[in-house]
Amino acid sequence: MTMKDQIKFVRQNMKKNKSRVFMTILATAIGCAFLIVLASVGFGLHKSIIQELMEDRLVTEIEVHAQMDDQGNYKAINERHIEYFEALDDVKAVTRRQMLQQTPVFQIGEYHIQANTLVTFFPEEVKAGFELSEGRLPGNPNEIVVGYTFPEGLSREVGEDVNPYNEDGTVKKEFAFTDKVLGKTVQMEVLDKKESSTTIPLTIVGIAKKPARDWMANSDVFISEAVLKEIEAFTGTPGGSLDVETEGIKDSDEKTYDQVKIYADNVQSVTGINEVLEADNYATYSIVSEMKQVNMIFTIMKIGLILVGTIALIIASIGIYNTMAMAVTERAPDIGIMKAIGANPGTIKKIFLLESSYIGLIGALVGTIVAYGISIAVNFSLPLVVENIFDEAPPENLLFSYIPWTLALISIAICLMVTVFSGWRPAQRATQIDVLQAMRREI
Repeated sequence: MTMKDQIKFVRQNMKKNKSRVFMTILATAIGCAFLIVLASVGFGLHKSIIQELMEDRLVTEIEVHAQMDDQGNYKAINERHIEYFEALDDVKAVTRRQMLQQTPVFQIGEYHIQANTLVTFFPEEVKAGFELSEGRLPGNPNEIVVGYTFPEGLSREVGEDVNPYNEDGTVKKEFAFTDKVLGKTVQMEVLDKKESSTTIPLTIVGIAKKPARDWMANSDVFISEAVLKEIEAFTGTPGGSLDVETEGIKDSDEKTYDQVKIYADNVQSVTGINEVLEADNYATYSIVSEMKQVNMIFTIMKIGLILVGTIALIIASIGIYNTMAMAVTERAPDIGIMKAIGANPGTIKKIFLLESSYIGLIGALVGTIVAYGISIAVNFSLPLVVENIFDEAPPENLLFSYIPWTLALISIAICLMVTVFSGWRPAQRATQIDVLQAMRREI
């Protein structure tokens, strides 16, 4: 018999017991859908967390905090380290920032704001992806760049009994600064340890690009190194610190950085650079390392969910075994005739295995389609249910169920293997039927 004849024979036999075959396919479809939906929870949460990590930080970014010396002490990053980082292979940029160790007040007319202030090397920042929404980069010592939300944080001076802020922390409309800050001169007021103050005039020449997410606030002020030295000269402390125990200003040769980040050319290079830095006793952090740990945890979780879901298919396989065993008993005369006319036992076995595979494939396809429908319904309805029950919106872009094509293929493959295994014993028994006994008829 050709394969086409075998398929035709299988379909004819299946039509003779439609109800039994239908219930077997239904059980298989339910088992397959259960497997896919259960595992899709792991895939969905994994995708949501990875997406969250990748949106918050750059994947090619490596943070370098310090280097451990032979005595086990951590030393701050200085110019020598920066040169070493820049010489590494596959390094795109090395950004370095010095933080002003106090939060000065910036004033434009009667409006003011307290903001984090820092010094950075803009050529490397630009290589790393730093962009402006307006203006240009500083060209003179007294020119500055401010964060995108800096203008929104400016508020008019009010009395102590007046609160100029809304509940969400934004400035109330009647106290907010409504003019453009680009080109404005701001007065930066800094303090020293004796609580005396000095004012440094600065000009805003650029505004940083809007953060990727609306809720992220960036009101940082980027000053020049010359202004930082002026502040240090006034306070007599490194970084303009107000700590009374800090004495003396660091020498320029020993200039250290508070925040150093290395940007690789591509994601594939991050691991190699990280390994080199760790071998040289640098304390580093990269999102790729965190993603590896997250991936490992969710891989174990997904394997566990797939194994639990497979139990449902194993239960369904009992029905397939029962269906195929009854089919062998009912078709004993047909099997006897096939043997009598010279049919190969291997062909008979193949026919029954083909029938069980046919049932498994139909059940797997139906179950997969149902699983996709359930996944869509869950992702649509779950946020509404959570919001109504707990009166709280779920995390943005939460994907509770996600079915990649790989999960669908794995589930279909598991379903086929289980159904073929279930039909193996009945198919083997069909080849052992005695011809004369099978062809005997009761009168």
